[in-house]
Amino acid sequence: MKSIKFLFLLLLVTNGIAAQSNKNLAVIAYYTGDDKLINEFEINKLTHIIYSFCHLKEGKLNVDTAKDSLTIKYLVSLKAKNPQLKIMLSLGGWGGCAPCSDVFSTVKGRAVFAKSVQEVNTYFKCDGIDLDWEYPTIEGVPGHLYQQADKKNFTELIKILRKTLGNKNELSFAAGGFQKYLDESVEWKKIMPLVDRVNIMSYDLVNGYSKVTGHHTPLFSTKKDEESTDKAVSYLLKLGIPAKKLVIGAAFYTRIWKEVSNINNGLYQSGEPTGGVNFKKYTTSFTAVDGWKYFWDKKAKAPYWYNEKLKLFATGDDIASVKAKTSYAIQKKLGGIMFWELVLDSPRNGMLDAIDQIKIAK
Repeated sequence: MKSIKFLFLLLLVTNGIAAQSNKNLAVIAYYTGDDKLINEFEINKLTHIIYSFCHLKEGKLNVDTAKDSLTIKYLVSLKAKNPQLKIMLSLGGWGGCAPCSDVFSTVKGRAVFAKSVQEVNTYFKCDGIDLDWEYPTIEGVPGHLYQQADKKNFTELIKILRKTLGNKNELSFAAGGFQKYLDESVEWKKIMPLVDRVNIMSYDLVNGYSKVTGHHTPLFSTKKDEESTDKAVSYLLKLGIPAKKLVIGAAFYTRIWKEVSNINNGLYQSGEPTGGVNFKKYTTSFTAVDGWKYFWDKKAKAPYWYNEKLKLFATGDDIASVKAKTSYAIQKKLGGIMFWELVLDSPRNGMLDAIDQIKIAK
C-alpha cells in the first residue's frame, strides 16, 4: 500500500514539474498591426509580442511614424492585465536592414546604436530588442551590402548591446534556419552566452525565389540535406547551445507556385513562385470546389496542397503542423516557439490557440 502511495505522489510531483516547465515555454508573436487590431487576439496566450519593424535612421534605432509610436505604447499598456507579457522591438526585417552592414562596421556605429536602443526602450518602457538583420556575412535582399566582416561585427554588436542594456532588457535575434546562415553568418559560441534566445526562422526554407517546390517550413527533413526545423535545432545543439535559448519558428502563411505538374502531387516539382495565402484565409482559399486537395507528409510533419486543375502547389504550416512543432519544442526542452505573424492568424480557434492547447496539455 505504501509503495502505491509513493508512486502516486511521485506521479503528481513529476506531472507538476512538467506542467511548470511548459508554462515557461515562450510563445512569441511578431506583430505588424496597429493599436486596435491587437484587441482581436488572445494576448493572454502569449509571453512576448515583438513589434515589427523599427529601422536605422542616422545610425540610431528609429520608430518610424506616430502610428508606430502609438501602437508600441498601447502594446506596453497591455502588460497591466497580462503580467507575463513582454513587449520587444525588432530592428530590420526582410528589406529593412539595408544600412546594417555599414552602420555596424565601426565601434562608434555600434555604440551609437546601442545607446539609442537603451533610450528608446526606456522611453517606451519596452522589455528588449530583437535584431532581424537578414543577413550578416551572406546575401539577403539583392543589392544590400554584406561582407565577411559582418560576422565579427555582429558579435561586437551583441557585446555592446548587452553591456549597454545590462540584464534589464532582453536581447534576441532572428536567425535564418538554413544551413548557409548557420555555418557562415554568426559566431554562435561567442554570442549565445550574451543573448536571451535566438528565434530560428525555420520557414521560407524553400523561398519565394525558388523554381522548385518543396516544404517551406517542415519540422523534419524528408531527404538528406533538406532544410528543416529539426536540422537547424540539431546543428545548434551539437554546438553546445543550451536548448532553452533556442526558439523555433512557425509560418502563419503559405507559399504558392504555379505551372506545377501533377507529379508527386506537386511536391518537389518545377514551378513559378506566385505569392501565398494567410492562415485566416485557408478555409476559403483551399477549397475542394476550386480543385484543391490537402496532403500530409508524415515524415516532414508538414502539410501541402495541390490543385491539379490550376496546376498550383502550396506549402505552409497549419493547425496539425504547428501542434507538432509545439510538441517538439516541449520534448526537446527548447525555449519556445515564435511565429510570423499574429495578424495572419484567426483571432479564435487558430494557430495561437493550437499552440496553447499543446502547451497546456503536455
